[in-house]
Amino acid sequence: MFKVPVEISARHVHLSQEHLTILFGSDYQLNKLKDISQPGEFSCQETLILKTDKAEIKNVRIVGPLRKQTQAEISLTDARNLGIRPPIRISGDLTGSEKCSLIGPAGMIDLTEGVIVAQRHLHLDPVSAQENKLKNKEIVSVLVNSKNRAITFHQVMVRVSPNFKNSFHLDTDEGNAAGLRGGEQGIVIKNEFHKDEY
Repeated sequence: MFKVPVEISARHVHLSQEHLTILFGSDYQLNKLKDISQPGEFSCQETLILKTDKAEIKNVRIVGPLRKQTQAEISLTDARNLGIRPPIRISGDLTGSEKCSLIGPAGMIDLTEGVIVAQRHLHLDPVSAQENKLKNKEIVSVLVNSKNRAITFHQVMVRVSPNFKNSFHLDTDEGNAAGLRGGEQGIVIKNEFHKDEY
């Protein structure tokens, strides 16, 4: 067992270059608002409207840098409000995911896929992974001992990369369920309670 910082990832959008141009105009460059925990990633000043046939969510933050494929990461509560059923996936696994429209100041795009609910996951650098005998895509549990709502989260996917900073990522629904207020630590537990065992 070992400890890692716990972080909440709010709803956000990653854009491709093609879609950035459509939404904001030719030669547009994203403007950094602030760096976020994972090296090289940053929240942007720019936001979008995420729209479905049922509802819309305004002021959805863009996270940079640009990616090969546009994706939107939302919570299950967001999904219910929008009337859609996105799969729970690791970022970048978009095949067969949900659709939506994204509206920017210069245009709109209709995504045929790209909306997911992010699977809870653990970012580790290779040294930490080796020290704790964990491998990429291994499944673990993480105990979050918050003040009034301690929870053990199961089915946490380990993600290992030299570009990662150690942290445990939850979405807003999960963070609220645990009563998180910021600055909490999670305890990583191997031999996770698998869903096929209950």
